[in-house]
Amino acid sequence: MTHQTRESWLNAVAQGVAPLFEALDAPLPDRVRVAIGFTSRGAKGKAIGECWDNRLSADGHFEIFIRPDLAHAPDAMPAQIAAILAHELVHAAVGILAGHGAAFKRIALGLGLVGPMRATTPGEAFLAAIVPILADVGPLPHARLDTDGESTAPKKQKTRMLKCECQACGYTVRTARKWLEQAGAPLCPIEDHGQMQHEPLDDDSEDEGGDAEA
Repeated sequence: MTHQTRESWLNAVAQGVAPLFEALDAPLPDRVRVAIGFTSRGAKGKAIGECWDNRLSADGHFEIFIRPDLAHAPDAMPAQIAAILAHELVHAAVGILAGHGAAFKRIALGLGLVGPMRATTPGEAFLAAIVPILADVGPLPHARLDTDGESTAPKKQKTRMLKCECQACGYTVRTARKWLEQAGAPLCPIEDHGQMQHEPLDDDSEDEGGDAEA
């Protein structure tokens, strides 16, 4: 089977592990959405997955997010993401208010997740159970997002540099608003051309630091 989206793949894995939850007397809720995306703390946060309470969803779904910049090797990525998904599904099965307490621990260990309950990892039992599920759902249509690289967001200019121009010769220079307010426009370096004209000092321009630059 080939999935065109990561969400389709994740939901297929969730359906595949559902019998494991039922065997532990902890059936999954009917309404669960799963997506690859950053958790509530964004790209700078440390959480690798998050499950939102269904009471916060307008249509009563548990909302699960798994971050897109996990650094696992490509061949290990599907099993690792499946383990993160299983961890978040345990939250949905036992209820968010249960936290990582006894109810959560019983199901997590029963699935084969190991380690501290707040940061479980796939144990041998989980990996053995997930292999046939992953083989059935097919390849994961996902590759790691490098969040250390350039984004499409424009870089913010911390200081707006205002243009000053000599009316006699056209010589131009840019300087920060604060210097125009404190010292006035600079003089043209050509003798007798006098003070240069500058752009309006609008109220919303920033006035932090900065030296004149030609």
